Amino acid sequence: MESAHALVATIREALRATADPAFAPGQQAYMKSAMPFLGVRVPEARRLAKEAAGGIGDPDLLRDAALDLWRGAAYREERYAAQALMALRPLRGRLDLLEVHEEMIRTGAWWDHVDEVAHRLADLLDVHPAELSVELRVWADDEDLWIRRAAIIAQLGRKDRVDRALLTDAIEANIADPEFFLRKAIGWALRDHARTDPDWVRAFVDAHPGLSPLSRREALKHLT
Repeated sequence: MESAHALVATIREALRATADPAFAPGQQAYMKSAMPFLGVRVPEARRLAKEAAGGIGDPDLLRDAALDLWRGAAYREERYAAQALMALRPLRGRLDLLEVHEEMIRTGAWWDHVDEVAHRLADLLDVHPAELSVELRVWADDEDLWIRRAAIIAQLGRKDRVDRALLTDAIEANIADPEFFLRKAIGWALRDHARTDPDWVRAFVDAHPGLSPLSRREALKHLT
């Protein structure tokens, strides 16, 4: 029977076998990462993790493997692989795993990891909307800017399922913050929802003169 330890070993071996060391310095420079890269492109790192975990339906095993990969990572691709495991069907939409996603945000502390977790938050909103909306409102006021970014972009891709009240609260809690990654997130969240309800986004922008020029520009990017 597969174990978390064996799965982690398989993924690490696959990453190293696929790596192109010549590619690694450019990855590290682009991501401004203190953690080195092996030289595996992100989609490939995710594919290798999912392939290694194929057929494993035990959520506890997958969670343990993801945490092992994340916490013991020597290379950034191992963290990408860990997040790929967290995206597998047996772990999707599980409220008891919110603390794992939160750990990945707080310890990852950069946009690539945070933006990947946002997809998992969207999954959770579909399954546990009442519970997660309460939690995300708390996150929107957190001292950690990455937790706040996650709260703002947690509804990307939800289209007509977007909870506008939650989106409004998350944005308004951060609207005056000068941090680039928050202002960009606000504009991104509004731009994404504009694909579904452009009139609501226009009205929101008009009603919030305190939006930064960056947020406003991003929000209205595809609207005439």
